[in-house]
Amino acid sequence: MTASSPGTTPVRVVLCSVPDRDRGLRLARALVEEGLVACVNLLPQVTSVYRWEGALQEDEELLLVMKTQEARVEALTARVLALHPYQVPEVLVLPAVGGNAAYLDWVQQESGGRTT
Repeated sequence: MTASSPGTTPVRVVLCSVPDRDRGLRLARALVEEGLVACVNLLPQVTSVYRWEGALQEDEELLLVMKTQEARVEALTARVLALHPYQVPEVLVLPAVGGNAAYLDWVQQESGGRTT
């Protein structure tokens, strides 16, 4: 396998925190089944410290790391907003800069949407 040339690829990494494993798995499965993402990693035991409605909050969460193609980001964001239990869910989109060309191609293929 070879590495892609330096620079931004059409692949995006999307971060989203969730309150627990069950909801994270439900969201991840739905997004993969619908072809909006190629893969979702669930990272356990993330502690989030933030201010919400004027009060300092500290919560244990999981972090979803989702891989998709750039063209699917808008649809992915809309679906996360529809399925997520939070009033204002985190959806942060980061460009993939380089990497394994075969993996990047696979992400492109798998996040192209489902016709079934």
